[in-house]
This record gives sequence, structure tokens and C-alpha cells, in this order.
Amino acid sequence: MWKKLAIGLVIVLLGAGVIGFLNRKAVILYVATHSGRTDVAPNVPIEWDKGPDVAALAAADRPPNIVFILVDDLGVNDLSTFGGGVAGGRVPTPNIDRLAADGALFTQAYAGNGTCAPSRAMLMTGRYPTRTGFAFTPTPPGMGKVVSMFANDMDRGALPPVDYSRDAADDALPFAEMGLPGSEVTIAEVLKAQGYHTVHIGKWHLGRSAESNPNAQGFDESLLMASGLFLPEDDPDVVNAKLDFDPIDTFLWARMQFAAAFNSGAWFAPGGYLTDYWTDESLKVIEANRNRPFFLYLAHWGVHTPLQATKEDYEAVGDIEPHRLRVYAAMLRALDRSVGEITAKLEDEGLADNTIIVFSSDNGGAGYIGLPEINQPYRGWKITLFEGGIRVPMFVKWPAKITPGTRINTPVAHIDVMPTLASAAGATLPEGVEIDGRDMLPVATGSGTISHPNDALFWQSGYYHVVRAGEWKLHVDGRQKKNWLFDLANDPTEQVNLAETRTGKVAELQALLDAHLADSVAPLYPYTIESPVAIDKTAADKVGPDDEYVWWPN
Repeated sequence: MWKKLAIGLVIVLLGAGVIGFLNRKAVILYVATHSGRTDVAPNVPIEWDKGPDVAALAAADRPPNIVFILVDDLGVNDLSTFGGGVAGGRVPTPNIDRLAADGALFTQAYAGNGTCAPSRAMLMTGRYPTRTGFAFTPTPPGMGKVVSMFANDMDRGALPPVDYSRDAADDALPFAEMGLPGSEVTIAEVLKAQGYHTVHIGKWHLGRSAESNPNAQGFDESLLMASGLFLPEDDPDVVNAKLDFDPIDTFLWARMQFAAAFNSGAWFAPGGYLTDYWTDESLKVIEANRNRPFFLYLAHWGVHTPLQATKEDYEAVGDIEPHRLRVYAAMLRALDRSVGEITAKLEDEGLADNTIIVFSSDNGGAGYIGLPEINQPYRGWKITLFEGGIRVPMFVKWPAKITPGTRINTPVAHIDVMPTLASAAGATLPEGVEIDGRDMLPVATGSGTISHPNDALFWQSGYYHVVRAGEWKLHVDGRQKKNWLFDLANDPTEQVNLAETRTGKVAELQALLDAHLADSVAPLYPYTIESPVAIDKTAADKVGPDDEYVWWPN
């Protein structure tokens, strides 16, 4: 009660002008972050639903188990799979590398969006935001105001100020209701109808209302990341890295708690460092379901900010500078360990040959963490639609069907995951629902091809639209009235803008965009903030007058 009274008092003082300008940011941050905090109970052991003690069919004769591992904000250059690796290759990812080598590696795989939640919606539904209306990433109350205020008070060089719309924020849905509509059919619902036991562990970010939470969207069981600290900030086993140049980081450290929830229940403390905790619980799920078909969606939070690692991982990666890179490397080490433990558990249970493992990231690495090499050689970051923002790993392992070492150069995207998993399970896609994705299994197994209409893939955030058709890619920034056109066959890292010299190609791709957007449903909720994002500079760098940027509405 006293906390609510204190918050009310500072709001009154702010309105009356009693609190000076220099203290306004601190007060607004306090109000925005403390007004939404939730009580967190001690850890509660999870009792996972247990399948039959004896299998009706041998593992090889059942529909394939499916484990979908999605990580957060991973840059393609973070993985030694692609010849790179964090800190110049000093921190390899052997378990992820092995997963990639043991199945199909898609060399031109794309996220559904440059930010997390729309990508996740496309993964679950196989549909573009033009059909679902799920166009923007839900943000907690106060985040847009705090981020814009702190960003505009920083020296960001030649970048324009961030625009924040209080009117749009006032009209927005409550955070819990910013979710995927219950009318949408997810891959979890499709697999559940096919007789699978379905489990979600980790991040969701597709709503927490009665129609949008994981249980409502087809998951029999859900262990939810209720908030976003990997460990309490003062935990004796944690190493933190705060980013004083990033307003998003400022908000997250102030707002986030160390909390989980099971099947939409009360919040409780996770049983350890999040990456390890989610992994330990995943191993229990595999064991509990070894005698029936199951779908495990493990949605890791790493390597998203706030940057936090265990001391053991921090020491193991060695003396890397700067400090934030060492913590980031330690977080990646934990993710790689997770993949290794899950694959080993499947082998131990005799399930590996007939289990599909899909590994991907929700988008590219974030420029706001100030690490310039994570998306190399590609330009751009999360919160752009340049290749660095949407190029992601996509590995599919299925020993029973996919030859190890398969490499596929055909472009694929997150919209293709849902129909692929449905096909693998022998499930029928929902009737009367237009699925934009295509089944990747024929090309992964060598039995066919994959073809999107007009050979095109689309991305969007508000007035920022992108299409890739064949080897050509067009960016349209509606606020700047600026186009970028790239010939990816000869310029895969988007260095040479051909928009002014290849006007016919611009018109051709613009026509594809116009057709794609023509019958769009309205966004489920409006964007509240418009941010200029430098394409070639991180948030730790000074942006010069000649540096290019895109506007990103969310």
C-alpha cells in the first residue's frame, strides 16, 4: 500500500512542477517500473504430466517427436557453425555446430521480423501480420516513454530524436491483451489435435490474456518466463553487464524481475539461472513423455538483455574485453550447453533417431548492446530489416529422414516452420485458414523443392516494408520516403544501393509489396514509438551525418 501511495505522490508532484527537471527522468523511471511489479513466491517444483509407463508403439514407429529450440537475438556470427564465433572465435559453439552438421542447414534463413514478437507469431501460425494483425512487439506500460526520454537525452550524434505518442499509448490495449487472437490456429493446436502432448518452456511474448496465453493457444503445459532477469541482480552467482548507452537496457534493469509461472498461475522464483533452469525442466519433459509423441517448444531468453551470466561461465570463456562481450560470450556458452544436454537426453532415452530438432533465433543480433561483430558480414541489426536484422540460423535435424551435412541455399523464413512441422507429424493444416508458409521437408530430404508465391518473402513494421523476390531485395522506409534496392546475388551484404539506377526493378518489387499489403487487416494495436536506428553503427558508437538509418515504428 505504501508503495502505491508513494507513486501517487510523485505523480502529483510532477504535475505540479515541484520536482525539478533534472530529477524528472529518475522519478518517471521509478513510477514506470515500480507501479507494475508483482509479488514473487519461492521456487515451486514442477510436476510435469507423465505419459504412459509402456509405449504402445516403438519409438521408430510413432510420429516423430518435435523439439523446437528458439533463442533470442542471436547474431549469425555468434555461431562457429558459420566460421565466426564470439570474440573472434574464442568461444566456439560445438553442440550447436554438431546439431547443424547432423541435419539440414539452411544457408539463407530469415526471421519473420526484425523484432521478437511478430516473428514468434509467424512461427506459431505460418501467417504474415497482414493476415493476423500481430504487427508490433508488445511493450510493458511506460517503456515507450522511458526509452524515448532517455534516448533523446543521450548524445546520439546525427540521429533524429525518438518520437513517442502519448495519445497512442493511452489508446493501447493493456499489455496482457496485446496478444495473438484466439481465432488464430497455432502449430501447437495442430499437433495437439494429432495426438501430441504439447509443452512450452520459456519466453512467449504473444499475450497473457485468457485467449492468448500458451495454454489457450494449444499447449497442454506451459512454464512461462514471467519476467526477464536471468538471476537476481545481487545473486552471489551472477555477473551483470549494464549498458549505460542503451535506454532499453536502463528500462529492463529497472523493470524486470526473476520470475516464472506455470500454466498461468502465480509467479515464483525459477530454480536457477534461466538458461540452465529451462534446460533442466526440458530434460524432465523429455523423460516424462518418452513413451508418447510430444512437441517441446523451448524458447530461450538468451542472449537478450539484460546481460547476465553465471560466474562459472564467465570464468570459463576467459579474459575477453570489453566486459559486456565477456558476459555475452558466457551467455552463449550456456545456450550451447543447453543444446548439448537436450540432444544427449534424446539419445539416452532412445528417441534421437525419430525426433525432429529445429533450431533458430527470433531475429538477428541487437545493435543496442554495442557489439559490432555479432551479425558480420551483414549490415544492420535487430530493429532493422537489413540482412543483419533478419538473417538467422535455421537447422533441422531428423536422422530418420534428413541426411547429415545437407546444405540448402533456397531462401526460407519463419512462416515456413509451422507447415513444415505439421507435415512431419502427418497433420492436416487448418481448414479455411490461409497459410503463407511452405513445407521445407521436401527440400530438406531431397525429395522436392520449396517455392513461395512469386518467389517472394515479405517483412514489415508499420510504414517500413521489405520484399525479397528471387535475388532482389527492396526496402521502403515510408517516413524518410527512401528506398534501398540490392542485388543479393552479387551483393549479399547490401553495400550498393541500386534504387536510383534500377528504377524498373524498384517498380516491379513495389508492385509485389502493394499486392501483398492490399488486403491487410488492421494492426491489433497501434505503434507508440518511432525510433531512428543506425544501420552500420551500434548504440555505443557516434552516428555521423553521412551514416544511414531507418525509422522503426513499434
